[in-house]
Amino acid sequence: MRTHHRLLILLALCLAPMARAAEHTKDSLDTVKKNLAEKKAVLIDVREPAEWKRGHLQQATLVPLSELKEMSGDAAYQQKLEKNVPKDRIVYCHCASGFRVQTAGDILGKLGYDVRPLKDGFSNLRKAGFPLAETP
Repeated sequence: MRTHHRLLILLALCLAPMARAAEHTKDSLDTVKKNLAEKKAVLIDVREPAEWKRGHLQQATLVPLSELKEMSGDAAYQQKLEKNVPKDRIVYCHCASGFRVQTAGDILGKLGYDVRPLKDGFSNLRKAGFPLAETP
C-alpha cells in the first residue's frame, strides 16, 4: 500500500507543472482592444521571428517564446524586457494558435507581470479587427 501511495505522490508531482499552466484570459477581445487603446495594456507576440516577419499586429512587441524560455533567468534580459513590456500594465500575449501563450504566461507571471494569455491566435485576432502592422 505504501508503494502505491508513493507512486500517486510521484505522479502528482510530475503532473503539477502541467496543471499550473497559465489560463487563457476571460477578458473579451473588446476589453483587450479598449485596454490597449487606453494604454492600460501592452500586446506581445510570442511567435518566433520568422513568423513575425510574415506579418504581425500593429500594437504588438515581439518576445519570442524560445528567447523568453532561455533568457528569463538573466537579470540583464529582464531589464531589457521591462523597458519594452512595462510591469505596470496588463500584458496580453498571443501566438499562432493560443498554445505557446500559456507557457509564456507562466514565465512572465513568475517575473511579476499581470499576464493574460489570449486564446485567439494571430489569424483570429486579425479576423476580430486587430490591425496588421505596415511593413517597410
